[in-house]
Amino acid sequence: MSESSSQSVLFDRTPSFSFEFFPPKTQEGAASLLDTVVKLQEFHPSFVSVTYGAGGGSRELTRAVVCDMQSRGIPTVPHLTCVGHTEAEIEDILHHYIAAGARAIMVLRGDPPRNGVYNPGQDAFRHAADLVRFIRAWEDRQRLPQRLTLGVAGFAEGHPDSRNRLREMDFLKAKLDEGADYICTQLFFDNHAFFDFRDRCRLMDIHVPIIAGIMPVTSISSMNRMAELSAGTNFPARLLKAMLRAGGDKQTIERLGINYASNQCGELLDADVDGIHFYTLNRSKATLEIYHNLGFNNYYDVDRLRMLNNIYKS
Repeated sequence: MSESSSQSVLFDRTPSFSFEFFPPKTQEGAASLLDTVVKLQEFHPSFVSVTYGAGGGSRELTRAVVCDMQSRGIPTVPHLTCVGHTEAEIEDILHHYIAAGARAIMVLRGDPPRNGVYNPGQDAFRHAADLVRFIRAWEDRQRLPQRLTLGVAGFAEGHPDSRNRLREMDFLKAKLDEGADYICTQLFFDNHAFFDFRDRCRLMDIHVPIIAGIMPVTSISSMNRMAELSAGTNFPARLLKAMLRAGGDKQTIERLGINYASNQCGELLDADVDGIHFYTLNRSKATLEIYHNLGFNNYYDVDRLRMLNNIYKS
Protein backbone atom coordinates (compact mmCIF):
# COMPACT_ATOMS: atom_id res chain seq x y z
CA MET A 1 0.00 0.00 0.00
CA SER A 2 1.30 3.46 -0.84
CA GLU A 3 2.38 6.00 1.76
CA SER A 4 -0.38 8.41 0.79
CA SER A 5 -3.12 5.80 1.20
CA SER A 6 -2.10 5.10 4.80
CA GLN A 7 -1.96 8.80 5.61
CA SER A 8 -5.46 9.36 4.22
CA VAL A 9 -6.95 7.73 7.32
CA LEU A 10 -6.11 10.84 9.34
CA PHE A 11 -5.08 13.48 6.85
CA ASP A 12 -7.65 13.39 4.07
CA ARG A 13 -8.56 16.95 5.13
CA THR A 14 -5.94 19.53 6.07
CA PRO A 15 -5.21 21.15 8.33
CA SER A 16 -6.06 18.37 10.76
CA PHE A 17 -7.33 19.19 14.24
CA SER A 18 -6.93 16.59 16.96
CA PHE A 19 -7.06 16.16 20.73
CA GLU A 20 -5.09 14.12 23.23
CA PHE A 21 -6.66 12.47 26.27
CA PHE A 22 -5.30 10.32 29.07
CA PRO A 23 -7.13 7.35 30.61
CA PRO A 24 -9.03 8.43 33.76
CA LYS A 25 -8.40 6.45 36.94
CA THR A 26 -11.63 7.29 38.79
CA GLN A 27 -15.37 7.41 38.08
CA GLU A 28 -15.24 11.19 38.45
CA GLY A 29 -12.42 11.36 35.96
CA ALA A 30 -14.33 9.16 33.54
CA ALA A 31 -17.39 11.42 33.79
CA SER A 32 -15.23 14.50 33.22
CA LEU A 33 -13.61 12.92 30.16
CA LEU A 34 -17.02 11.98 28.72
CA ASP A 35 -18.20 15.57 29.14
CA THR A 36 -15.05 16.82 27.39
CA VAL A 37 -15.47 14.39 24.51
CA VAL A 38 -19.11 15.36 23.96
CA LYS A 39 -18.23 19.07 23.84
CA LEU A 40 -15.26 18.67 21.51
CA GLN A 41 -16.92 16.10 19.26
CA GLU A 42 -19.03 18.83 17.63
CA PHE A 43 -15.89 19.92 15.77
CA HIS A 44 -15.49 16.47 14.19
CA PRO A 45 -11.81 16.05 15.13
CA SER A 46 -9.55 14.40 12.57
CA PHE A 47 -8.59 12.02 15.37
CA VAL A 48 -8.05 11.79 19.10
CA SER A 49 -5.06 10.15 20.75
CA VAL A 50 -5.01 8.26 24.04
CA THR A 51 -1.87 8.16 26.14
CA TYR A 52 -0.22 5.08 27.59
CA GLY A 53 1.19 5.11 31.12
CA ALA A 54 4.87 4.75 31.87
CA GLY A 55 5.84 1.13 31.39
CA GLY A 56 2.35 0.35 30.09
CA GLY A 57 0.85 1.05 33.50
CA SER A 58 -2.47 2.21 32.06
CA ARG A 59 -2.69 -0.39 29.28
CA GLU A 60 -6.17 -1.66 30.17
CA LEU A 61 -7.45 1.86 30.80
CA THR A 62 -6.09 2.99 27.44
CA ARG A 63 -7.81 0.08 25.72
CA ALA A 64 -11.14 0.96 27.39
CA VAL A 65 -10.93 4.60 26.26
CA VAL A 66 -10.00 3.54 22.72
CA CYS A 67 -13.06 1.28 22.54
CA ASP A 68 -15.32 4.06 23.84
CA MET A 69 -13.99 6.66 21.38
CA GLN A 70 -14.24 4.30 18.43
CA SER A 71 -17.83 3.45 19.39
CA ARG A 72 -18.60 7.16 19.08
CA GLY A 73 -17.28 7.22 15.54
CA ILE A 74 -14.14 9.17 16.47
CA PRO A 75 -10.92 7.94 14.78
CA THR A 76 -8.73 7.03 17.75
CA VAL A 77 -4.95 6.77 17.89
CA PRO A 78 -3.74 4.83 20.93
CA HIS A 79 -0.17 5.33 22.10
CA LEU A 80 2.17 2.37 22.16
CA THR A 81 5.57 2.44 23.86
CA CYS A 82 8.75 0.39 23.78
CA VAL A 83 9.34 0.52 27.52
CA GLY A 84 8.66 -2.64 29.49
CA HIS A 85 7.38 -4.80 26.64
CA THR A 86 8.26 -8.05 24.94
CA GLU A 87 7.46 -8.79 21.29
CA ALA A 88 4.63 -11.11 22.36
CA GLU A 89 3.08 -8.38 24.50
CA ILE A 90 3.26 -5.89 21.65
CA GLU A 91 1.55 -8.36 19.31
CA ASP A 92 -1.22 -8.92 21.85
CA ILE A 93 -1.74 -5.18 22.26
CA LEU A 94 -1.86 -4.68 18.49
CA HIS A 95 -4.50 -7.39 18.14
CA HIS A 96 -6.66 -5.76 20.81
CA TYR A 97 -6.30 -2.26 19.35
CA ILE A 98 -7.32 -3.46 15.91
CA ALA A 99 -10.24 -5.43 17.39
CA ALA A 100 -11.35 -2.17 19.04
CA GLY A 101 -11.40 -0.50 15.62
CA ALA A 102 -8.17 1.49 15.79
CA ARG A 103 -6.43 1.93 12.44
CA ALA A 104 -3.63 4.20 13.57
CA ILE A 105 -1.05 4.08 16.38
CA MET A 106 1.31 6.60 17.95
CA VAL A 107 4.66 4.82 18.37
CA LEU A 108 6.88 6.11 21.17
CA ARG A 109 9.95 5.06 23.08
CA GLY A 110 8.11 5.90 26.29
CA ASP A 111 9.17 6.79 29.80
CA PRO A 112 10.32 4.24 32.41
CA PRO A 113 7.95 3.52 35.30
CA ARG A 114 8.11 6.09 38.08
CA ASN A 115 7.82 3.41 40.75
CA GLY A 116 9.60 0.11 41.00
CA VAL A 117 12.73 -1.34 39.44
CA TYR A 118 13.15 -0.95 35.70
CA ASN A 119 15.67 -2.93 33.64
CA PRO A 120 15.87 -1.52 30.08
CA GLY A 121 17.86 -4.58 29.03
CA GLN A 122 14.67 -6.62 29.19
CA ASP A 123 12.85 -4.45 26.63
CA ALA A 124 12.45 -5.99 23.19
CA PHE A 125 12.73 -2.55 21.58
CA ARG A 126 15.29 0.10 22.42
CA HIS A 127 14.09 2.87 20.12
CA ALA A 128 10.80 3.89 18.52
CA ALA A 129 12.30 3.11 15.10
CA ASP A 130 12.72 -0.51 16.21
CA LEU A 131 9.06 -0.70 17.19
CA VAL A 132 7.92 0.89 13.91
CA ARG A 133 9.93 -1.74 12.01
CA PHE A 134 8.41 -4.53 14.08
CA ILE A 135 4.84 -3.29 13.51
CA ARG A 136 5.37 -3.10 9.74
CA ALA A 137 6.72 -6.67 9.69
CA TRP A 138 3.83 -7.83 11.90
CA GLU A 139 1.35 -6.25 9.47
CA ASP A 140 2.86 -8.22 6.62
CA ARG A 141 2.54 -11.46 8.56
CA GLN A 142 -1.06 -10.70 9.51
CA ARG A 143 -2.02 -9.75 5.94
CA LEU A 144 -4.07 -6.83 7.20
CA PRO A 145 -6.50 -5.43 4.61
CA GLN A 146 -5.37 -1.88 5.42
CA ARG A 147 -1.98 -0.61 6.47
CA LEU A 148 -1.93 1.03 9.90
CA THR A 149 -1.12 4.74 10.05
CA LEU A 150 1.86 5.17 12.37
CA GLY A 151 2.77 8.41 14.07
CA VAL A 152 6.03 9.25 15.84
CA ALA A 153 7.17 12.05 18.12
CA GLY A 154 9.14 15.10 17.06
CA PHE A 155 10.83 17.70 19.25
CA ALA A 156 10.76 21.20 17.81
CA GLU A 157 13.17 22.44 20.47
CA GLY A 158 15.31 19.34 20.57
CA HIS A 159 15.01 16.04 22.40
CA PRO A 160 15.88 16.49 26.09
CA ASP A 161 18.18 13.44 26.02
CA SER A 162 20.09 14.52 22.91
CA ARG A 163 23.40 16.38 23.02
CA ASN A 164 23.82 16.37 19.25
CA ARG A 165 21.07 18.14 17.31
CA LEU A 166 22.38 16.90 13.95
CA ARG A 167 22.42 13.29 15.12
CA GLU A 168 18.96 13.81 16.58
CA MET A 169 17.55 14.49 13.10
CA ASP A 170 19.12 11.24 11.92
CA PHE A 171 17.16 9.38 14.61
CA LEU A 172 13.95 11.09 13.50
CA LYS A 173 14.64 10.21 9.87
CA ALA A 174 15.22 6.57 10.89
CA LYS A 175 11.69 6.38 12.30
CA LEU A 176 10.28 7.63 9.00
CA ASP A 177 12.50 5.31 6.95
CA GLU A 178 11.18 2.34 8.94
CA GLY A 179 7.63 3.21 7.91
CA ALA A 180 6.16 5.99 10.10
CA ASP A 181 3.57 8.17 8.37
CA TYR A 182 3.48 11.40 10.34
CA ILE A 183 5.17 13.38 13.10
CA CYS A 184 3.44 14.96 16.09
CA THR A 185 5.57 17.38 18.08
CA GLN A 186 6.03 17.75 21.77
CA LEU A 187 4.33 20.88 23.08
CA PHE A 188 6.08 24.19 22.40
CA PHE A 189 5.40 27.88 22.98
CA ASP A 190 7.72 29.44 20.40
CA ASN A 191 6.47 29.06 16.84
CA HIS A 192 9.87 30.01 15.44
CA ALA A 193 11.21 26.78 16.90
CA PHE A 194 8.50 24.82 15.10
CA PHE A 195 9.06 26.55 11.77
CA ASP A 196 12.80 25.90 12.03
CA PHE A 197 12.13 22.25 12.92
CA ARG A 198 9.83 21.91 9.91
CA ASP A 199 12.49 23.40 7.63
CA ARG A 200 15.13 21.03 9.01
CA CYS A 201 12.81 18.10 8.37
CA ARG A 202 12.43 19.13 4.73
CA LEU A 203 16.21 19.43 4.42
CA MET A 204 16.40 15.82 5.67
CA ASP A 205 13.96 14.82 2.90
CA ILE A 206 11.17 14.26 5.42
CA HIS A 207 7.91 15.12 3.68
CA VAL A 208 5.24 13.53 5.90
CA PRO A 209 2.67 15.66 7.76
CA ILE A 210 4.15 17.45 10.78
CA ILE A 211 1.52 18.14 13.44
CA ALA A 212 2.09 20.95 15.93
CA GLY A 213 1.49 20.07 19.59
CA ILE A 214 -0.21 22.88 21.54
CA MET A 215 -1.05 23.06 25.24
CA PRO A 216 -2.46 26.31 26.65
CA VAL A 217 -1.23 27.47 30.05
CA THR A 218 -4.30 27.66 32.26
CA SER A 219 -2.63 28.01 35.67
CA ILE A 220 0.80 28.44 37.22
CA SER A 221 0.61 24.87 38.53
CA SER A 222 -0.14 23.55 35.04
CA MET A 223 2.83 25.51 33.68
CA ASN A 224 5.10 23.97 36.30
CA ARG A 225 3.75 20.53 35.41
CA MET A 226 4.43 21.19 31.72
CA ALA A 227 8.01 22.09 32.59
CA GLU A 228 8.39 18.75 34.38
CA LEU A 229 6.70 16.58 31.75
CA SER A 230 8.22 18.22 28.70
CA ALA A 231 11.81 18.65 29.79
CA GLY A 232 13.64 21.08 27.56
CA THR A 233 10.58 23.10 26.49
CA ASN A 234 11.32 26.82 26.33
CA PHE A 235 8.93 29.24 27.99
CA PRO A 236 9.39 32.53 26.09
CA ALA A 237 9.92 35.71 28.07
CA ARG A 238 6.74 37.29 26.66
CA LEU A 239 4.69 34.40 28.04
CA LEU A 240 6.37 34.61 31.45
CA LYS A 241 5.90 38.41 31.55
CA ALA A 242 2.19 37.95 30.83
CA MET A 243 1.93 35.45 33.68
CA LEU A 244 3.71 37.85 36.05
CA ARG A 245 1.39 40.72 35.06
CA ALA A 246 -1.56 38.57 36.15
CA GLY A 247 -0.35 38.91 39.73
CA GLY A 248 -1.53 35.45 40.71
CA ASP A 249 -5.15 35.99 39.63
CA LYS A 250 -6.30 32.58 38.41
CA GLN A 251 -8.90 33.79 35.92
CA THR A 252 -6.48 36.30 34.39
CA ILE A 253 -3.76 33.65 34.07
CA GLU A 254 -6.18 31.30 32.33
CA ARG A 255 -7.37 34.03 29.95
CA LEU A 256 -3.81 35.08 29.11
CA GLY A 257 -2.76 31.47 28.51
CA ILE A 258 -5.70 30.82 26.18
CA ASN A 259 -5.05 34.05 24.27
CA TYR A 260 -1.37 33.15 23.91
CA ALA A 261 -2.23 29.69 22.55
CA SER A 262 -4.86 31.20 20.23
CA ASN A 263 -2.26 33.55 18.75
CA GLN A 264 0.11 30.61 18.36
CA CYS A 265 -2.52 28.62 16.47
CA GLY A 266 -3.45 31.56 14.26
CA GLU A 267 0.17 32.05 13.23
CA LEU A 268 0.59 28.32 12.58
CA LEU A 269 -2.52 28.22 10.38
CA ASP A 270 -1.30 31.26 8.43
CA ALA A 271 1.94 29.36 7.82
CA ASP A 272 0.09 26.32 6.39
CA VAL A 273 0.68 23.95 9.28
CA ASP A 274 -0.35 20.38 8.46
CA GLY A 275 -2.33 20.09 11.67
CA ILE A 276 -2.71 21.15 15.28
CA HIS A 277 -2.85 18.64 18.13
CA PHE A 278 -4.27 19.94 21.41
CA TYR A 279 -3.01 18.44 24.66
CA THR A 280 -6.30 18.83 26.53
CA LEU A 281 -5.53 17.38 29.98
CA ASN A 282 -9.05 15.89 29.59
CA ARG A 283 -10.66 19.34 29.76
CA SER A 284 -12.59 21.11 27.02
CA LYS A 285 -12.83 24.76 28.10
CA ALA A 286 -9.44 26.02 26.90
CA THR A 287 -9.59 24.15 23.59
CA LEU A 288 -13.13 25.37 22.88
CA GLU A 289 -12.15 28.97 23.61
CA ILE A 290 -9.16 28.67 21.28
CA TYR A 291 -11.49 27.42 18.54
CA HIS A 292 -13.81 30.37 19.09
CA ASN A 293 -10.91 32.84 19.18
CA LEU A 294 -9.85 31.48 15.79
CA GLY A 295 -13.33 32.15 14.43
CA PHE A 296 -14.55 28.55 14.56
CA ASN A 297 -17.98 28.12 16.11
CA ASN A 298 -18.68 24.67 14.73
CA TYR A 299 -17.41 22.00 12.38
CA TYR A 300 -18.57 23.87 9.29
CA ASP A 301 -16.29 26.82 10.06
CA VAL A 302 -13.35 24.41 10.29
CA ASP A 303 -14.33 22.75 7.02
CA ARG A 304 -14.60 26.16 5.35
CA LEU A 305 -10.99 26.85 6.32
CA ARG A 306 -9.92 23.57 4.74
CA MET A 307 -11.84 24.37 1.55
CA LEU A 308 -10.22 27.81 1.30
CA ASN A 309 -6.80 26.26 1.90
CA ASN A 310 -7.35 23.83 -0.96
CA ILE A 311 -8.41 26.66 -3.28
CA TYR A 312 -5.38 28.71 -2.27
CA LYS A 313 -2.96 25.82 -2.84
CA SER A 314 -4.45 24.68 -6.15
